[in-house]
Amino acid sequence: QVQLVESGGGLVQAGGSLRLSCAASGSIFSISRMGWYRQAPGKQRDLVAGITSGGNTNYADSVKGRFTISRDAAKNTVYLQMNSLKPEDTAVYYCNADITQRASTYTRNYWGIGTLVTVSS
Repeated sequence: QVQLVESGGGLVQAGGSLRLSCAASGSIFSISRMGWYRQAPGKQRDLVAGITSGGNTNYADSVKGRFTISRDAAKNTVYLQMNSLKPEDTAVYYCNADITQRASTYTRNYWGIGTLVTVSS
């Protein structure tokens, strides 16, 4: 089995910073893409940032210049450094990854259970 476990959420004032982490564990052969999504109350879940195994990144326009995604392949971990946080960044943040398990020939998409980020004004 494979699990994604997020950490690092919490309450922060506007203008502050938080760093989210997501560690993948289990019978993992390889991880191609990892990313962060977020879902605010009453809204759909949207991509925040993604990173490929080759290190290519993409970001939602609303977070460009403020958020940075990175990954540690040796630890199967992805990070999201969030700076200059705004109240509109308040949401549950979900980790997402495309993972191939050992003894498997196909890649599956996995989600974490989410971590809440609240930005107060």
